[in-house]
Amino acid sequence: MRVLVTRPQPAAERTAAKLQAMGHAAVMLPLMRAEHFTGAVRAALNERHDAIAVTSAEAIRVLGALGTAIEPHLTAPLFAVGEATARAAADLGFTDIRTGPGTGEGLADKIAARMRAGETLIYLAGTPRADGLEQGLRDRQIDYVTVECYRMVPVTYRPDTLADLVGSGAFDAVLIYSRETARRFVSVLHESGLDAAAFASRYLCLSPSAREALPSSVAVEVAATPDEESLFRLL
Repeated sequence: MRVLVTRPQPAAERTAAKLQAMGHAAVMLPLMRAEHFTGAVRAALNERHDAIAVTSAEAIRVLGALGTAIEPHLTAPLFAVGEATARAAADLGFTDIRTGPGTGEGLADKIAARMRAGETLIYLAGTPRADGLEQGLRDRQIDYVTVECYRMVPVTYRPDTLADLVGSGAFDAVLIYSRETARRFVSVLHESGLDAAAFASRYLCLSPSAREALPSSVAVEVAATPDEESLFRLL
């Protein structure tokens, strides 16, 4: 299958390599890129806190950019939204990782079960983001501080970029990893004067929120669970 990978770098390269190992032809078109705010993270970690929460591997990459400054914090309890983020944290050197079920709401349950009254949580977040974790923490009266450690900004392409990609025929599938990526993809299609249904046979989404941002005219499937392994099973 010819598959378009829309997620940001460096994750896009890893996904493309996995797809190629499965026998697919992967084409990368990152639609967003991350701007990191390492200063904000460094300042937050220097304040009193009892645990850290992250809802993406991108936040772990920001922590990694701190270099040796992260070492004193590697033993702190770290709540990761799902398996992929937990693996990234382990690779960085965190030793006390509590893994959630893949959603912000589910991670809030995990945090509430482990943290005691009076303890403070630092949530290393991106912009834009869903409010599932923060709403869940408020509902459970967990004391937390949100620190925006990165911002996703659109990647711009020439109007003929997508037309060139489909010059030899439509894609068999487009992988969509977030609502913002879906919105950006629709925008780039519009700028290119292309129809989403003609561009690809299927759109495979990591979550229902990503699906909602795509046109109703396209064939969309959603992964059973919000992880890449589940997404690949749709291929």
